[in-house]
Amino acid sequence: MHSNQAGRCFTLCLAVLLLGAPMFAKTRVAKQPFGQTPDGAAVELYQLSDGKIEARIITYGGIIVSLRTPDRNGRLGDIVLGCDTLEQYIAQTAHFGGIIGRYANRIAHGTFHLDDHTYSIPKNDGDNALHGGPRGFDKVVWQAKEIPDGIELTYVSKDGDQGFPGTLNTTVRYTVNGGALRIEYSATTDKDTVLNLTNHSYFNLKGQGKGDILGHVVKIDASLVTPLNADLIPTGEVKPVEGTPFDFRTAHAVGERINADDPQLRLGKGYDINFVLPHPGELAEAAEVYEPSTGRILRVRTTEPGLQFYSGNHLEGPIPGKAGRVYNFRSGLCLEAEHFPDSPNHPNFPSTELKPGQVFHSVTVYEFSAGTR
Repeated sequence: MHSNQAGRCFTLCLAVLLLGAPMFAKTRVAKQPFGQTPDGAAVELYQLSDGKIEARIITYGGIIVSLRTPDRNGRLGDIVLGCDTLEQYIAQTAHFGGIIGRYANRIAHGTFHLDDHTYSIPKNDGDNALHGGPRGFDKVVWQAKEIPDGIELTYVSKDGDQGFPGTLNTTVRYTVNGGALRIEYSATTDKDTVLNLTNHSYFNLKGQGKGDILGHVVKIDASLVTPLNADLIPTGEVKPVEGTPFDFRTAHAVGERINADDPQLRLGKGYDINFVLPHPGELAEAAEVYEPSTGRILRVRTTEPGLQFYSGNHLEGPIPGKAGRVYNFRSGLCLEAEHFPDSPNHPNFPSTELKPGQVFHSVTVYEFSAGTR
């Protein structure tokens, strides 16, 4: 064979191989306006798509406004609860899809002690501070820029913001790749402070607004929980899940035991408790959720020491949702990878203190697939 013939043959064979090979599309990032806050701040929406899943995120609160994943037949559906407009997101109190900070979950009596000082956070949950106070990180506008496979959001929380000490520089990166949504958090401070960041997406793997989540089958890799008192504040104890409705080390439907005669279930009106994860600091699998009718599977991996499993017990509907849907009692579940609730007031819990010169860093990955069990 002549050299020019060999060259043409090589080119043709290479083209055939490339056409027949699976193509891994680069994640596409698109931006569009999403309105203005009452004080005139522009809010943008970013759409991240890798050809498998699609996430839409707004700069107000870093909120995940939609997350489209395929069912077992390849049909895409939006699996997170939310709102259609910025005005609705500003008004809602369920924390749909937002970045939660400075302190996710509850702080008892809205107070904690640090470096011989007592700090007070505005109480917005009875006698407690919840999710960073009334103007937490899900109620502010973040600055955004495009990065490979996604976006980077930044926010500067000034010293004294919602009563917390120190000026905090926070960065949250959302990236989509290989059918997974990765959330990476980092932060620095100029004064000793406390910090607990998470995302508060409500998942319904049947599709947002398509009923409750009681048939979702959940597995959580945790043998311990932190029990709560009547104010939903940890008692400071760490107790085994064995022999209780909180044992999800083998998979159970959410509704299978949610109405059991258990004091912790009665206090939370269902599941609303922190699970102690066995591999803090490692990006390890924490939970898996399977929805039988669609075949959708959600796997959660995180470096965090805790996972708050919340079964949407305070979604006291009807709450207007997206695309004309309505949300009612237990129409979404949350898997909030975070540090333990009220840690600043429990020295035996993993520390949430952040000091000048330190860099807080945490990663949580939501992986999506579909199949038959």
